Amino acid sequence: MGKLEEKSKRKAKRGEIQKLILEAVKFAGVLGVGLVAPNVISAMHKAGILTIKRQSEVVSSSASKLAKKGWLKFNGKFYELTEEGERRLRQFEFQGYKLIKPKRWDGKWRVIIFDIAEKKRTVRDRIRLLLVSIGFYRLQDSVWVYPYDCEDVIGLLKTDFGVGKDVLYMIVDEIENDKRLREEFGLPY
Repeated sequence: MGKLEEKSKRKAKRGEIQKLILEAVKFAGVLGVGLVAPNVISAMHKAGILTIKRQSEVVSSSASKLAKKGWLKFNGKFYELTEEGERRLRQFEFQGYKLIKPKRWDGKWRVIIFDIAEKKRTVRDRIRLLLVSIGFYRLQDSVWVYPYDCEDVIGLLKTDFGVGKDVLYMIVDEIENDKRLREEFGLPY
């Protein structure tokens, strides 16, 4: 395994640990240090993210780092989720989100167009990854298509990433030469 693959796996594992800690704190409202570790460790062990060695140490260290990032607040006894932590947790949850397909297609395309400045490149890249994970089809770098209603998800995305003015959601009746799109989504001609 190359260094790049190892780094990518470590980053993914760190993201899963962070997500599990944020979920544990959100679920309980506030969570004591002694309670965070057993709940999160159990979830990590079941998911195969963390081996038995150093579990408590990793969880405590990760929770402390989340507090330094401003995602959690530690008041001496408990960790609490901050607004920024809630926003970040929603972004984690978005990554595995799948839109529900209705039984019948209404014949309309949902088109997302965005123009996000270079200084927000990381946000732009995260939005692209999110759109791919949800099931959108990329027509061009900043033009994405989906055949079903997704306005609520796009509204949340705009709010959570702070790009409301930079993202345009359209519902269109026709897209020229949409045969490829219909094939991609398994829609009738």
